[in-house]
Amino acid sequence: MIALIQRVNWAEVTVNAQSIGKIQHGILALMAVEKGDTEASTQKMIDKIINYRIFSDEQGKMNLSLLDMQGELLLVSQFTLLANTDKGRRPSFSDSPDPAMSEALFEYSIGYAKTLVNKVEQGQFAADMKVSLENDGPVTFWLKV
Repeated sequence: MIALIQRVNWAEVTVNAQSIGKIQHGILALMAVEKGDTEASTQKMIDKIINYRIFSDEQGKMNLSLLDMQGELLLVSQFTLLANTDKGRRPSFSDSPDPAMSEALFEYSIGYAKTLVNKVEQGQFAADMKVSLENDGPVTFWLKV
């Protein structure tokens, strides 16, 4: 599983000009399920995201996690993180997993996150989404489990 996480002041995802997920101070996580991922690897990724220390403490050092600062989480499925860009000028997605498996694990990640974080919002799997955000920092990390 791959996640691109961004520390945000706010983030929102819309589908057909309708807001379907919106958070304030927290993490926007763009996530891609890889072949071989399981519920266990999904749990490991969510645990990593919510415990990753990317928020500033009183001394201005990145020492606090999303859980420490009781922030909000927006999860958005983004299969393009799996693109193979080694050759040519067009990304290849031939190594991407079955969409049904990806959707099931993405939905599982949302359910699991909701057991740990006070506010979890989500995008819509396989939809044409528009994501707006104010990146805080900017602070962005690429995570893999």
